[in-house]
Amino acid sequence: MAEDQVDGMGMSRPRDATYGVDVMELRKIMEHHKHEGYDYVQEKHGGVQELCKQLYTSPNEGISGSPVDLEDRRKVFGSNVIPPKPPKTFLQLVWEAIQDVTLIVLIVAALISLGLSFYPQSESEGGESESEAGWIEGVAILGAVVVVVLVTAFNDYQKEKQFRGLQSKIEHEHQFSVIRGGQDKNIPVGEIVVGDIAQVKYGDLLPADGLIIQSNDLKVDESSLTGESDHVKKGEKTDPMMFSGTHVMEGSGKMLVTAVGVNSQTGIIFALLGASNEDGEKERKKDKKDKNRLKGEEGNGVLSNDAETKVDIENIHPVVTGNNAHNNSNANNKVPEEGGEEGEEKVPKPKVESARKEKSVLQGKLTKLAIQIGYGGTAVAVLVVLILIVKFSVTKFGIEGESWTAEKTPKYIETFVFYFIIGVTVLVVAVPEGLPLAVTLALAYSVRKMMDDNNLVRHLDACETMGNATAICSDKTGTLTTNRMTVVQSYMGGAHYKSTPNFKALAPTIQELLVRSIAINSGYTSRVIPDKDGEGLPQQLGNKTECALLGFVLDLGQKYHTVRDEVPEEALYKVYTFNSVRKSMSTVISMKFGFRLFTKGASEIVLKKCNYILDCDGKPKPFTVEDQEKIVKNVIEPMAGDGLRTICVAYKDYHTDASTKTEDSEEVMKDNHDWEDEDSVVQNLTCILITGIQDPVRDEVPASIKQCQSAGITVRMVTGDNVNTARSIATKCGILTPNENFLVLDGKEFNKRIRDANGEVSQELLDKIWPDLRVLARSSPQDKYTLVKGIIDSKLSTSREVVAVTGDGTNDGPALKKADVGFAMGISGTDVAKEASDIILTDDNFTSIVKAVMWGRNVYDSIAKFLQFQLTVNCVAVMVAFFGACIINDSPLKAIQMLWVNLIMDTLASLALATELPSMELLKRKPYGRTKALISRTMTKNILGHSIYQLIVIFVLLFEGNNLFEIDDGKYAKIHAPPSQHFTIIFNTFVMMTLFNEVNARKIHGQRNILEGLKRNPVFIGIWTGTFVAQIILVQFGGTVFSTKALTLDQWFWCVFLGVSTLLWGQIITTVPTAVIPKKICWWRRKSSAEEPEMEEELEEEVDGMPGRRGQILWIRGLARLQTQIRVVNAFQMDFDTSQLDSYDKRSRPSVISLQSLQSAQHKPAVSKRPNLASSPEVDENNSRGPWFARQDSIPYADE
Repeated sequence: MAEDQVDGMGMSRPRDATYGVDVMELRKIMEHHKHEGYDYVQEKHGGVQELCKQLYTSPNEGISGSPVDLEDRRKVFGSNVIPPKPPKTFLQLVWEAIQDVTLIVLIVAALISLGLSFYPQSESEGGESESEAGWIEGVAILGAVVVVVLVTAFNDYQKEKQFRGLQSKIEHEHQFSVIRGGQDKNIPVGEIVVGDIAQVKYGDLLPADGLIIQSNDLKVDESSLTGESDHVKKGEKTDPMMFSGTHVMEGSGKMLVTAVGVNSQTGIIFALLGASNEDGEKERKKDKKDKNRLKGEEGNGVLSNDAETKVDIENIHPVVTGNNAHNNSNANNKVPEEGGEEGEEKVPKPKVESARKEKSVLQGKLTKLAIQIGYGGTAVAVLVVLILIVKFSVTKFGIEGESWTAEKTPKYIETFVFYFIIGVTVLVVAVPEGLPLAVTLALAYSVRKMMDDNNLVRHLDACETMGNATAICSDKTGTLTTNRMTVVQSYMGGAHYKSTPNFKALAPTIQELLVRSIAINSGYTSRVIPDKDGEGLPQQLGNKTECALLGFVLDLGQKYHTVRDEVPEEALYKVYTFNSVRKSMSTVISMKFGFRLFTKGASEIVLKKCNYILDCDGKPKPFTVEDQEKIVKNVIEPMAGDGLRTICVAYKDYHTDASTKTEDSEEVMKDNHDWEDEDSVVQNLTCILITGIQDPVRDEVPASIKQCQSAGITVRMVTGDNVNTARSIATKCGILTPNENFLVLDGKEFNKRIRDANGEVSQELLDKIWPDLRVLARSSPQDKYTLVKGIIDSKLSTSREVVAVTGDGTNDGPALKKADVGFAMGISGTDVAKEASDIILTDDNFTSIVKAVMWGRNVYDSIAKFLQFQLTVNCVAVMVAFFGACIINDSPLKAIQMLWVNLIMDTLASLALATELPSMELLKRKPYGRTKALISRTMTKNILGHSIYQLIVIFVLLFEGNNLFEIDDGKYAKIHAPPSQHFTIIFNTFVMMTLFNEVNARKIHGQRNILEGLKRNPVFIGIWTGTFVAQIILVQFGGTVFSTKALTLDQWFWCVFLGVSTLLWGQIITTVPTAVIPKKICWWRRKSSAEEPEMEEELEEEVDGMPGRRGQILWIRGLARLQTQIRVVNAFQMDFDTSQLDSYDKRSRPSVISLQSLQSAQHKPAVSKRPNLASSPEVDENNSRGPWFARQDSIPYADE
């Protein structure tokens, strides 16, 4: 590179030259704001164009993009990544796993038991074998704890590794458009370097800091940095500063990248936060002594791979001075808000309410179930210990008349410790230990598989929530249709063409205006390029509607790019970019006589602004209201009836000199002409042509919608197209069917029907509309949000609606956030829409949503299967331990045996039952909905039925087993007595019944064929077989460690026979009608809707108020483990704390970390030192937040 390379190749720094500006100067430039930034660049560097030269880049051609040049720029200015926070080491995960309260209790009890076994005893106190065996139980329990801790840590380690990989994939999906070597290229944001010319457009999330070179109607949301909710208007001379982490809400433009990674404004903030980490660590150690803080208020940091290595978000209190108008609602994206006054200072709220809102449907149900089981388990455990101690004391000191002496103290204490261990073990068994792992495995497995089905899951709870979906509000374009648009009909010069017209036959004026209006009044990033092989259809890049129009120009035999070369983007005088309010786009260019305005947009909207229309000679003629109605009736409605999107193209000439005016349609500009007043500029237009654009329905969509309908899911189309087009497409898709009285409304009629006399949305009026509504046309993002919120809030249906929504535009953010599951389009979706979503459809296809429903239901069913299996095991084990303690002063199932059943088998069972593949059968039943109990009456019947069978078998063996098998009686044995065949048979039979019941648990809806689909799950077969083999080894060779004695072949046969009988018993249970199970017996069933909010709040207070209530901590253990596992799943996003419930909705993007992520990561109980930004959880969400910068109301049951 001996010299600069410019022509067609971009620029690079010569080897012997240095950049004209260094990193620190670039950082200093970006510290200025608004007009100050422009003045500073002009004064110090001579403007942006000169700064480009100093950075060896071309405003039009960009940098060369050669590997040498890119590496050079990364070396000098840094790369666009912030070093990731290192993952937790295996030892750290081990330490976190061992924090479990119940495990600690077990360890303490085992150590006491171990210590007492070495205490010297007299010969009269016990035989030699007892003394030798005394230490074995303590060591065995410690060994079991070590296994549990290692398994938990290994699972955590694996999940963190997997989901960091998932985060990496999400990062790779985020690309940005830059100009390199004169060519537009989409590159991963991590590859952007200083000097790149980035092309920014509506919906982009900015990946780096930069200066505007050229802009069109550019507006940016900077609330993530400043707290200002109003959009900031950008311009080359007004405010050229662009910051990473902010969102482009309107317009387009080009910017010179000046700072990346740690040198960008967001990166600098992270670096500053990292520097304060050391002080924060000391502070945290002090804070640990403060027990007055609600655990729910201790925030967890959200870090993507961009996070500074040493950042600890918990201890950061950034101070931002200045006025933060975080209470101002966004004028352009207003969402219904209630309460609060502007400017009112917000007081930090306790995290209890927030945590409750962040639970998904399944998490809420599991929380409730775990708490209820915990109550029962605690009661039984305490009863067992009390009964054993009281019976021992009464027998020893009352009946036998012994006295407590110093010599016998160790013996008595050891007995009490033994009883305590039995009680703790009952508690261990009472809580579904394997449930958290089942949840984790089911979600992790589903997420991996869903990626193959074009569903990129961003928030894990969306998996199972989707399984409960009762309604889908879908976009039309790209989701139900192919999003490959072509112009198939047109109307111009008074003629309606059903095919491509002969260009030469058109009037010269129409020829010129048609080509120039389409070429100029479209985004210059929209292009149609030939297929690489030259055989397929041309490739459409950019906006598909604009590509259809550009393709129409090419079909006419013209070249749009020659016009663009003649009028480059920099030469455009004024651009009014398309948005959902305008539903049109306008561009002003300079002409010799003055200015010419081109407009295109929705036909009925643009036609209303037309006072003239070109006739067959290309002359403007008056266009009356009657003429408009005639064209609507004869042209637009027939086009729309064919399912075509109708676009009108128009123009207007503005003359600076009245003498040059030749037509009535032209207008002479006033001296004080205001180009910012769009309404006065875009009026009195002349219509050039009307096009009918075809976007065919995807072939597979009608079948997918039929599947949804048979699965009990209502599909609604919400589109910006006109009513006739929407109705036609909806009919082709199967959303509308003949002889059905469904509603098809446009946005105007919809608002008219749902608003009361005061203009407010009425839920009562909305409830009359939405059940029958199938198509909402010409809808605004506000209409979409109102519909989604209305359906979610409605109490018309007993099970409450669970709503999924698709969206692709920036303004779809509120609806995507409000929905229970938000789907963003991976291809056509903007970065803002993807940020607001839960799942990204990588192929923009409705069929992928149906697959998400299947996987969601599969997750839900997998967990329900495991619950059915687990609760049967727990119920039997607890009852056996309880009655054993009452009757024989001992548990027939020893502590170490129950740990084997509970911690080893259940872990394996969770893996086996969580890896079932979904089948089409899942789509043949109705969704569960929000309020249906997690454990159905059928499952209740199975749990009770199998529990009764197993208890009968175990108690028969306990009291008559020694006689039936002609072996020694194992009852009333002393502590540390050698294991007996009697109790070994009981243990082995229990395990056999549990193993075969695992096969029964594969079906939860009363199916008879329990082996159906078993071949498709080799994991289940492998684990089941492995567990069976392990049980044989354990029984035959476990000895004193596992309290087992080898069994004979005959005894093994009876154990297996009793186990296999479980399968036969299952068929008998299936025959019993579910209706015989009284509803009252299902104590875990949900209460009435009216009681839900209060109940949920009470539960949360109980969960979050754990400090100082050790009894509750014991029984809440299962829930705590569930939270830990879910946090592991989200480990790629957050630094988790094992003691509290995390937010499931922290979001981040690669290379771009919005400051809002930092703000939302902190929840301090005292007055916060940080600002109440618009994204802060401390700010009341109804007043202060932009509608999609905080997850709204994903509360599963409570009224919103």
